[in-house]
Order: sequence, then structure tokens, then C-alpha cells
Amino acid sequence: MTSGRDALQRKMTAYARTGWQGVLNAVFPPVCLLCSAETEQAGLVCAACFERLVRVEKPFCVRCATPQPSVAYLNAQGECVRCEKAPPPWAAARAAFLYEGTARSLVLQLKYADRVEHAGFLANHLKRAGQDILQPNCLVVPVPSHWRRRLWRRYNQAALLAQNVARKAGLVCVPDMLYRAHATTRLSGFSRGARYQEMAQAIALRPHYKNTLRAQHVVLVDDLLTSGATASVCTHALLEGGAASVSVLVVALVPMQKEIDLDSPISETA
Repeated sequence: MTSGRDALQRKMTAYARTGWQGVLNAVFPPVCLLCSAETEQAGLVCAACFERLVRVEKPFCVRCATPQPSVAYLNAQGECVRCEKAPPPWAAARAAFLYEGTARSLVLQLKYADRVEHAGFLANHLKRAGQDILQPNCLVVPVPSHWRRRLWRRYNQAALLAQNVARKAGLVCVPDMLYRAHATTRLSGFSRGARYQEMAQAIALRPHYKNTLRAQHVVLVDDLLTSGATASVCTHALLEGGAASVSVLVVALVPMQKEIDLDSPISETA
């Protein structure tokens, strides 16, 4: 009897919520997150902006998420030549988009213009891109930002993305598992070697999370995958802290801008 009453109450609540949403949509029509053109529902981009999203689709390298011209460019494990020769420390990487067009605008606005509502939309696509690595019982951990940057920006965009992904996937997010031991310079424009040198010793595991982390599979979430430095340092901290494995999940992959040195021990992938 009680269960039937509870079910009826849930239905009535759902109908009421739907009704109020209809009223709100009539008074304030939902618009595109970027250009303000009308959309069918809130929290989406319009058709024109959606067309400018460049998805990362197969074939891509399973280790660095870089798209390949064909599967012939991948080895039997699905790795590109670069990752086969100098494998990154993480087990797998997935990216929803290439960092251009709409994806670039969404990330920049989330990061620098207080458009935190973008996190929900981007998390839907992170969940799609990472469906094979977002396994039951894995931990979702964001790349940390320094407290001074959070004070200025008021939030960590990677933590917003990680929390949204975890909620949508039914997983546990630990937003403060990693921390920035010291502030680092913005890495835009740095070479891969300079990025790695700048990030070395910058990120650490909070000691009280060692028991939580032990033997766990971790999905490390960030907005961009660029040079390999930040994701590498985070991965090393998690593995040294006892994680069974680390996979990387990002909104967008920044296309390579220069020749790849296949003899470098530092991968150009995060």
C-alpha cells in the first residue's frame, strides 16, 4: 500500500515539475548556450553550433585519444606509433571533441567567463566518450587547481566536470583527492619539455585518501589534453598512492602543432 502511494506521489511530482518547466519555457524560451538562438530545451546548443563540434571518433589511439587516418596506423593493442614507442603512464585516454569551433568556445567560457552551466552539457559528452572507461565502482578524480587560482576564478572547472560526469554515470567523485603543492605558470605556449619541468612535483595526493585509493581504478577528468605534463604528474601521484590504474577523460584534445619527437620519454598527450 505504501509503495503504491509513494509511486503515485513520484508521478504527481514528475507531472508538476514537467508542467512548471513548460510554463518557464513559455515565458523564458530555452536558448543556445553559445549564440542565444532558441533550442528545444535548456542546457543545449543550437543546430548551427552543434555542427561546429568535431567529435573524436574511431579510429583513435586508445592511449592518447588522437584520431588516426585509419586502423592501419594503430598496433594490435590500438596504440599509435608515438604511444607504442613512448607510452604515457595512464592506461587509456578518451576525448569527446577536438579543441576547435564550438568545443573551444564552450571550454573557454567555462574556464574564464563563469559559464558554469556549460559543465552539464559537456559532461553528457564526456560520459559518451568515456563509456568504456567509466566502469562500475571506479573513482572519478579531477585535475586539481591551486587555491589561489580557485580564489580568483571561484571554482575548478575540472572539478565541475568530474562531479557532473560522476553523477550522470552513478559513480563516486573525490574532488579533492589531488592538490597543487605549489602554483604553476599557465602552460599555454610552453614546449612539452618545459611543461613537464614546470609541473614536476606540483601535484600530490592528500595522504588521508590513501585507503580510499588503494587498488581502485581511477578516471582522471580535465578540460583539455595537450602536452602530457599535467596528466602524467597526476597519474604518477595516483599510482604511487596505490591506484590499480588511471585513465584520462577530457572534453577536448588539442591538435598537435609541431613535429613529434618519438625518442622523447615525455609523451605529448595531456
